[in-house]
Order: sequence, then C-alpha cells, then structure tokens
Amino acid sequence: MGKTKTNHSNLQNAIIAFVAPLPSILFYLYFLTHYSEPDHSLSSLWSWCYHHPILLANVFFFFNINVLFWAIGHLQSSHWMIDPYWTVLPLLLGCYYATHPLATYNIWRSRAVILLTLMWSLRLSHNYFRRENWQWGAREDWRFTDMRQQYGKNWWWVSFFAIYFAQQVFLMGLSLPYYTIHAVETPLSMWDIAAIAVCLAGIVVAYYADTQLHEFSTKNAELKACGKPILPTLDDGLWKYSRHPNYFGEQLWWWGLGIFAWNLGQGWTFLGAFVNTLCLAYVTVLVEERMVKQPFRAEAYRQYQKTTSVWIPWFKSSSLEETKDKTN
Repeated sequence: MGKTKTNHSNLQNAIIAFVAPLPSILFYLYFLTHYSEPDHSLSSLWSWCYHHPILLANVFFFFNINVLFWAIGHLQSSHWMIDPYWTVLPLLLGCYYATHPLATYNIWRSRAVILLTLMWSLRLSHNYFRRENWQWGAREDWRFTDMRQQYGKNWWWVSFFAIYFAQQVFLMGLSLPYYTIHAVETPLSMWDIAAIAVCLAGIVVAYYADTQLHEFSTKNAELKACGKPILPTLDDGLWKYSRHPNYFGEQLWWWGLGIFAWNLGQGWTFLGAFVNTLCLAYVTVLVEERMVKQPFRAEAYRQYQKTTSVWIPWFKSSSLEETKDKTN
C-alpha cells in the first residue's frame, strides 16, 4: 500500500512539474505566431513584448514561477519544485533570448552556449534525481524546512520572498549573459574559446564532485543499514583538496558564462555571478555549521576545516601532517 501511494505521488508530482511552466511557454509561442504576421501590425501588448525582452522574461518568471509555484508549494505543503527547475530554467531562458524577434547574434557562439547550457542542465538534473532516488518531489530543500520551522505561522508569506522572489533575482541575474550573447553579433575570438574552457571545466568539476559525494552518501547509508559505524567526513578525490568542490565547479560555470558577455562589451553582467558567489558563501557557512552540530562527525570535520581549502582546490595544510605526527 505504501509503495503504491509513493508511486502515485511521484506520478502526480511529475505531471505537475511538466504542466506548471506551460502558461509562459504557450503565451510566448502565441506571441511569436502573432508577431510573424506579414504586416507586423502589433497591438500594444505585442509591441511591449517585442521591445522589452528582459522585462518580459521577468514577467514570465514572476507570475509563472513566483506566484504559481508558490501556490502549488502551499497546496502540497512542500516547496520542492523550485529545485528541479533550477536545472532547466537557464536553458529555457537561453532559448527564449535566442528566439526572441529582437535577437541578433553570432550563430556559432549561440550554439556553443546553448549546447554548454544543455550539458550543465543534464548534469544538474541527473544529480538532483539521483540524490532524490529518482523521485519527483520526495522532499523539499532542508534549508526551506528549517525556515518553515523558524517562521512558523508567517511562513506562508515569508516563503514567497525567501524562496521564489529571491530565486528570480538570482536566476534572472545569472542569465543576463544569455541576453547579451543574443543581442550582439561579432565574430568569435580567443575569449570565446577561454569562456568555453572555463564553462566545461566547471561542468566537469561539479559532475565529479557530486558523483563522489553521492557515492560517499550511498556507502554511509549501506553501513548504517548494516549497523556499522558510518564515515564522518568525505576526504577523497576532489574533496581531498576542497571542502566544497561542487560549489567551486558551479561558480566556474557561471563566471565562464559571464566571460562570453564581457567579451561582447557587457562586463556588468558579471554582477549575477558575483551575487551567486556571495549566496554560495552564505550556503557554505550554513552547511558547515550543520556539519559541526552533528556529534558523530564534529571533531573530524573541524580537523577537515583546518587542513582543507574551502572552495578552490589546493594541497592539504601542513597541520594535517603535524596532527599525524602527534598521533604516532
């Protein structure tokens, strides 16, 4: 009975996830169809949609993500849906800017960026569903759960700003390079090659870091099921040189995307990547505070903090060798 209920919930959430973005998609396709009329006689609504691509994207996000996803989250008592959509919204925004009637761009730069974004999206989607045991909406982010307890009765309105409006600021800011890439038409340069290399490096680093973390978590789950002591800290692979290599890889991706826009004379779009870095710095603090609050790993993690770089992979601190010498 329990398994049947879980399968029903999984199917229901999958349907909701696929249907939820349709209002924006259908409206945009309707706009493109009407704009393609031979006389281009636009109504005031279509004229506004034509002349303000960034504002239109924000309107889509506000009503379709902020309002609709927020309402669905309260109906389900779980704000899970924003997590899997983090993996596809940048790809949707990139395609939106590429297909907007005002778009003008170098086709090879556009194709490279869209392909890279598809790779990034597949990597992040795979990691999300692998982590959630291939379930849709099995749980919401632990940070949202903590805030739900913190704000209590006020959570119904606080969640709109803390989860959804905040996501709009981050995602729309991070996605600004897509607009620049599809608004400036210049030949490819060596900076485009550098941007591609940085983006690829970010995707690869994040993939291997997430895979190593997943294998660590899976092994601990198996040890716990067998009644054996679990491993307190992941200290192998990329995690030997960085405490958060997955965050480092993610930042490489967004800063690499910013290089494309900087090369096109729009370096101000780095602001999105900068804000995201600040956000990840805050998340890093939350994650590490959570680690040291767990008795079984607190001591090991404090030692890990002393000897291992926070983000940028680097060699172990000499204090690790000093600790080993003392124990010997």
